[in-house]
Amino acid sequence: MTEPAPGSATVRRMIVGAHLRRLREEKAITRADAGYTIRASESKMSRLELGRVAFKERDISDLLVYYGVNDPEQRDQVLRLVREANRPSWWREFDDVMPQYFQNYIGLEEAATTLRTYEIHFVPGLLQTPDYARAVLSSTVPPLTGRDLDRAVTLRLTRQQVLEREDPLTVWAVVDEAALRRRIGTVATHRAQLEHLVELAERPGVALQVLPTETGLHVGGGPFSLLRFDDPELPDVVYVESLVGASYVDKTEHVERYVEVMNRLSVESLTPDESLASIRKLLVEDQ
Repeated sequence: MTEPAPGSATVRRMIVGAHLRRLREEKAITRADAGYTIRASESKMSRLELGRVAFKERDISDLLVYYGVNDPEQRDQVLRLVREANRPSWWREFDDVMPQYFQNYIGLEEAATTLRTYEIHFVPGLLQTPDYARAVLSSTVPPLTGRDLDRAVTLRLTRQQVLEREDPLTVWAVVDEAALRRRIGTVATHRAQLEHLVELAERPGVALQVLPTETGLHVGGGPFSLLRFDDPELPDVVYVESLVGASYVDKTEHVERYVEVMNRLSVESLTPDESLASIRKLLVEDQ
């Protein structure tokens, strides 16, 4: 079992879960039978193996016994990861200003090496300026105001540190032209956001493509994000958010469909160089 990225509790849970699933399948044990061992339902076992729920060290220890893992060193390695995965992550202090379903996404985003995202309404969160982020977050239902709004903006800006780390997250974003033309906030806020995109698009780790409105009907539906990891234990994950929740898609056949859609959107969009020229043209028109 490989070591995950430092500080990534979400990925530690995913690696432990994947390891447990592999051990269970090697013994031809059903999820229902494994769950009975730790007084858990089959659906909870599924969430545990996907790293979606917190672990109880005793439960993991019991499962390892049931799966025939008797080597002390192997058991200690798994249980150590369980203890580390149960440590609160930095974003937990923002629990009051973000939905619970979003917490796993932040952990995935922090641990990913590549993020491919498609957005139709506004600039993706990782690419937003502080003022633009404030305008977006203040338009939520119910709206965030005062200290809560300040903290939500801080959370979004803190997430952007993945672009500044030693091994920055590679971001490949396809953004609908309408999202770039839509004025969010003041004229100055809109202009500063477009200028920020120009700066980001010139970075080697950021690829920005504009999907022109003249494209007409295309394969894209609603916005989604595709996260990819270096660790061979971790499958690609697609994040799809709705008004009242979110889906984390990791079944291979479903992920492949999203990859196909993203690839087709990229083909139908302007190239990164053309997109940069398009944004600069929007800046000229906005004067």
